[in-house]
This record gives sequence, structure tokens and C-alpha cells, in this order.
Amino acid sequence: MKILEDVVRTLQDMHQPVIGAINGAAIGGGFCLAMATDIRIASHNACFRPAGINNGLTSAELGLSYLLPRAIGTSRAFDIMLTGRDVDAAEAAAIGLVSRTVDHEALLEECYTIAERICGFSRLGVEFSKQMLWAGMDAGSLHTHMNHESHAQLFVRMTTENFEEAIRARKQGRSPEFKD
Repeated sequence: MKILEDVVRTLQDMHQPVIGAINGAAIGGGFCLAMATDIRIASHNACFRPAGINNGLTSAELGLSYLLPRAIGTSRAFDIMLTGRDVDAAEAAAIGLVSRTVDHEALLEECYTIAERICGFSRLGVEFSKQMLWAGMDAGSLHTHMNHESHAQLFVRMTTENFEEAIRARKQGRSPEFKD
């Protein structure tokens, strides 16, 4: 379990966003790993299930009881984790468990398109945005979290020319080329 827990933490600690392409059954640990990704895209074939509860164990493993309620709300998380039921792709999209669903054949292309869009932004801007999103889930208060956000924003503003490049690019009608 410790090794798998390290995988979940590593996904969140990576500098780059992690896009989960879920195509088929994400059951037990697969469900947990999917929830640890930053963006989840599912094919219409995807299905999610907390396996442990169906096997005489708990449904709480690898951070699922922490991540799932924050993603979809407590009532839905309690329902899914205590009943051990399947959540199909359509329901997953409707409740916010995944960002969207696509046809099986389009899944990887959709994930690549998202990745390419993200790659067009400032590396530091993306990294700090990811860190702030995950940190916000643990923040003790809005005031404390906004203070952290301000420091991250000021750090990127003061250590790069990204803002100036964005203004130049907008004026010149081109995409910015961030060199942070």
C-alpha cells in the first residue's frame, strides 16, 4: 500500500498536469489513480467502482475517501463508496467525476489536444496553478489560501517576462512565447 500511496502523491507533486485518459473499468486502485490525476477525460466505455467494499474490505484506499468527496461532493461520494456501485461514463461526467466523455476512438486525441493547449502557457504559471489547486483542497481558510496564491502570482510576475510577452503577443495578434 505504501508504494501505491507514493504513486498517488507523485502524480499530485509532479510539476506538469497529469491528464487521466480513462477507457474502460477503473475499479479499486484504478479508480483511486484516476482520482489522483489533475484532469480526467473518459471514453463512453469508462466505468468507476470502489472495489474494496464489495470484497469485505473498505472502499477507502489510496486517498479515495479524501479525493472523491472534494471532486463530487460528500453526498455522492458516500453513496458511491458505501454502496460499491458502478458509475458509468455518463454519470461520471454529470456529477463532475470526469471533465467530459468522448468516443473511445477520440480519447487519446482529446487528451493530446488538452495537453497541447496547456503546453502553450507559461511552465511556471501552469505549475503554480496546479500547486494552488491542490493546496486549496487543504487550505484552512480562504484568507490563508489567497495569501499563498498571491505569493505564487508575484513570484511568476517578478521572475519572468511572461506578462510583458503576453501583452506584446496580444498587440501583435500572435500566440505568446513564454520563456520561463
